[in-house]
Amino acid sequence: MKFGKELSSQMVPEWQQAYMSYDYLKNLLKEIIKLKHKTNPPPPPHQAVSSEGLSRKMTLYRAFSGLVQTPGKKRQSSGQTNPSLKTDIEEGNVMFHVLLIQKQLDKNLYWSIFYIYYCPGFHSFNVRFLTGYAPILVNKGGHGLETTFLMTAEEGGEYELVFFRRLDDEFNRVEKFYKEKVEEVVNDAVMLNKQMDALIAFRVKVENPVGWGWEERTVEMTRLASDVATSTAAIAASTPARTGNMKPRAQSRLEAIHEGGSSRADQSQEDENHGDSRRSILSKMAAGRPAPIEVLDHIKINNTKETPRSTIKGVLHSSSNEEIIFNRHNLREVEEKLKVAFVEFYQKLRLLKSYSFLNVLAFSKILKKYDKITSRKASKPYMKMVDNSYLGSSDELMKLIQRVEATFIKHFANGNRRTGMNILRPQMKRERHRLTFSTGFSAGCVFSLIVALVSIIRARNIFQKDGYEGYMKTMFPLYSLFGFIVLHMTMYAIDIYYWKRYRVNYAFIFGFKQGTELGYRQVLFVGFSIGAFALLCVLGNLDMQANPRTKSFQALTELLPLFLLGAMFTVLILPLNILYRSSRFFFLTCLFHCLAAPLYKVTLPDFFLGDQLTSQVQALRSIQFYICYYGWGDFKQRQDTCKDWQEYKIFLYIVAVIPYLSRLLQCMRRMFEERSLEQGYNGVKYLLTIIAVCLRTAYVFETNKNHKFILKVLAGSASVLAAVFCTYWDFVHDWGLLNRTSKNRWLRDKLLVPHKRVYFIAMILNVVLRFAWLQTVLDFEFKFLHSQTVLAVVACLEIIRRGIWNFFRLENEHLNNVGKYRAFKSVPLPFSYDEDDEKDD
Repeated sequence: MKFGKELSSQMVPEWQQAYMSYDYLKNLLKEIIKLKHKTNPPPPPHQAVSSEGLSRKMTLYRAFSGLVQTPGKKRQSSGQTNPSLKTDIEEGNVMFHVLLIQKQLDKNLYWSIFYIYYCPGFHSFNVRFLTGYAPILVNKGGHGLETTFLMTAEEGGEYELVFFRRLDDEFNRVEKFYKEKVEEVVNDAVMLNKQMDALIAFRVKVENPVGWGWEERTVEMTRLASDVATSTAAIAASTPARTGNMKPRAQSRLEAIHEGGSSRADQSQEDENHGDSRRSILSKMAAGRPAPIEVLDHIKINNTKETPRSTIKGVLHSSSNEEIIFNRHNLREVEEKLKVAFVEFYQKLRLLKSYSFLNVLAFSKILKKYDKITSRKASKPYMKMVDNSYLGSSDELMKLIQRVEATFIKHFANGNRRTGMNILRPQMKRERHRLTFSTGFSAGCVFSLIVALVSIIRARNIFQKDGYEGYMKTMFPLYSLFGFIVLHMTMYAIDIYYWKRYRVNYAFIFGFKQGTELGYRQVLFVGFSIGAFALLCVLGNLDMQANPRTKSFQALTELLPLFLLGAMFTVLILPLNILYRSSRFFFLTCLFHCLAAPLYKVTLPDFFLGDQLTSQVQALRSIQFYICYYGWGDFKQRQDTCKDWQEYKIFLYIVAVIPYLSRLLQCMRRMFEERSLEQGYNGVKYLLTIIAVCLRTAYVFETNKNHKFILKVLAGSASVLAAVFCTYWDFVHDWGLLNRTSKNRWLRDKLLVPHKRVYFIAMILNVVLRFAWLQTVLDFEFKFLHSQTVLAVVACLEIIRRGIWNFFRLENEHLNNVGKYRAFKSVPLPFSYDEDDEKDD
């Protein structure tokens, strides 16, 4: 793989604009190559061969100087003048060998030797470097790296000058970004130090609620103080330049997260001198920082666990200043929160380390290309300056990584390094051939079963039988539920495939735990497996004739859809660590948050799932039909008496409204929390849709012709208004398109898909599929399709529209993260310190 593709594949997606522009610099080198081909075209093949042959022929007639040179011959040869130099003198060109000291940088002398030709005919000097000497001066000043190119007088030198200027700009930009991110993680390290102090004190308080004796407390405090002293010395040694510019209070609190850094010999020596230095250490610790137990007097526990009860208390302005309860339950919660914070912080450090390594490697690669093209030796002095820069030589990050690993292993893995590192560095998922085979096998089963079903229907001529109408009214809605689910999962798998292809970091956007996100193969495997089992049940339940004597159907075959739905629900809530448990529980959590809106804080996975549910209204109504059909016992005679019940009709309204109402409540909560009027407008979109859905449902059940016409007009008007508003919102806010001033007219400034027509096609499809509801108002009749089939087709079109919407919605979210360099999620910390203490910092 070429380095450009390798660099692109290993970039942090949200930081891709902060990396060195390798492709841009490579294009500059291509311009230099084109210029060289124009000025120095290669000789034709026949000329090259003839000149070579001529030189070989001339060597045959040269005088033989002997294998061993005699002293006389040696003196004679030494006295002769260099033929080339003699020729230059005769032609009027004077050549000088000049030894120059270019510049002194970092106590290293850079030497270069020039050939200077004086040509009287041209009255100019021609300066050329000897092979093996650098044509550049590299200086690190206050404004960043500055390179002086000394060969601008040569033809094409201005192109090389532009190359080095752009190279310097790229390096300065990369180093500036790296410094900012390192400063951020150092500030996070300071905060984690404070959190660890509070955690250790909390553990001490839980283990000894009454209090320790003087000896036990003194020993523990001395151990903690020695760790803190070692930590402070380590970070002071690693950041000499930074600490000089910090405030005194902040400098004193910049402690390293360092555990287990001393050797065993040093530890034994420390134990021997432990008794003598105990009181001196205690006095120093008391003067510089509070004692471990005293930390608890300055902290509060953050109630970051969102519950309906806490939400109600917040609305009622109930006092949240509760006294800290020191018990093991609270200790476990604090440890879990801090463990998550350490894991996320460690990922930041690893990404920064990868960022530094990739950029240094990119500079090395591009300079080697330059040397190869121009036959100069510029990479060595330039890379020496890069290696000595903050980007290439800062070991602060590596030391911080080591200290985080040591702290996590000691305090959260009970000293087990393998366990701790498995948590900090979860294993990357490997694509297994077994999964690929299983996905292909399940897809083949679905295709084969569909062919078998079509063949059986044609062979039995089922469409012409008497029981066909009853089958379509009862069994088809039951089985169509699985078709909706399989189609939605297939569209989601396609979205995942293209998200990965265009490097949309969907795992980070959704907040999946690292290593647990499903790939498109896993989603297709689950979807095709459900489809295969559903088709098997359909093949086993194709009886169109009831028992002539009992006028009923076989109970076992009629219960197949219920068994399959029950099996799916059982697998979904199965607590065993099989069949993607993490993803199943993540889905159930988001589903519960949607149903309990607005009692939970709204996150992107919650409202994203809520939008998916709005496209599955027909599936939700099928679940309602399951309850009625099997609850009332209609499955025995395949009768649909549900619509005769007024309660069932009322629940048709409720079930259809629930997804839109959930999204409306989520928008209202976000509007009040974020003080964003835009979320209020987003809620208006769902309010209009609720009105349109209720009017369309009322129109379907209305029997009075006059009332039906009025409802038809109202339902059509409300649906058109809702569709237009929703379409505008999809294009402008969810997709970020229809930007007239964009460099990509009517699109965004930044596009992941290289073909612009894809966006215009997606917008047209969104409009066409958005108005698929017209069938429910205009009552289109298709003689070759049953009414239930038409409803299923319309529902499938809405699912396809939602699948297209998903890709561009997440693409826009990803580009927003890229614009803000947002590559990490914010993790709530368990403790908060007093505001006065924060102000002092």
